[in-house]
Order: sequence, then C-alpha cells, then structure tokens
Amino acid sequence: MTQTLPPCPECSSAYTYQVDALLTCPECGHEWQPGAPAEDAAEVRDSVGNILRDGDTVTVIKDLKVKGSSAVVKVGTKVRGIRLVDGDHDIDCKIPGIGQMGLKSQFVKKVSE
Repeated sequence: MTQTLPPCPECSSAYTYQVDALLTCPECGHEWQPGAPAEDAAEVRDSVGNILRDGDTVTVIKDLKVKGSSAVVKVGTKVRGIRLVDGDHDIDCKIPGIGQMGLKSQFVKKVSE
C-alpha cells in the first residue's frame, strides 16, 4: 500500500518526502509536521491589519448591536484578555457590562500597550 503525502503548503509541490517526523519539500526547502495546523490559518488580524493573539486587549471601532437584546456595545469599549477561536466570530471575550460574547475581528482594533 502506497502512502500519499500532502503537497507542500508553501509552493504546492507534489514531490514532498518524509524525513523522520517532518515532511520536506525538495523544491522550496520548506519543512513541516504532518497534521499540524498551518501557521497562516491561525493568523487573525484586526481592522487595520495588526496580528491578534490570545490575551490581547482590543477596542471596538463601531457601535455593535447585541443580537437578541436591546444592549449595544459602544464604540471605544476596551476588551481585555481576548481568546481567538475558529469561526465567523473569531474572538471570544467578556465585555464589561454585557458579558461573554463573540466578536468579529473586523470590528476591533488592537491596543498597543
């Protein structure tokens, strides 16, 4: 039985080979661990292009209506200790005065501290 290896995530070359626990591309020299999530896939950016990480502090850049409630998250609201998650709303956080909710990264800006 022949094992088919995935193409290179950098250059899409089909000529990858395995060396110990890593897969290697002979064309571009990229090495990666099979089954590991791609680094680019985990990259979440805010409204101006800053890379967001777990634990960052962000501010809301526009008023956001809270679905199923009459509450509104006002522009300039500072949210501390965000957590990045997969999905359409890629930030999980606790907003002061409202509670736990998901935000889209396009509506926040990273606070430089």
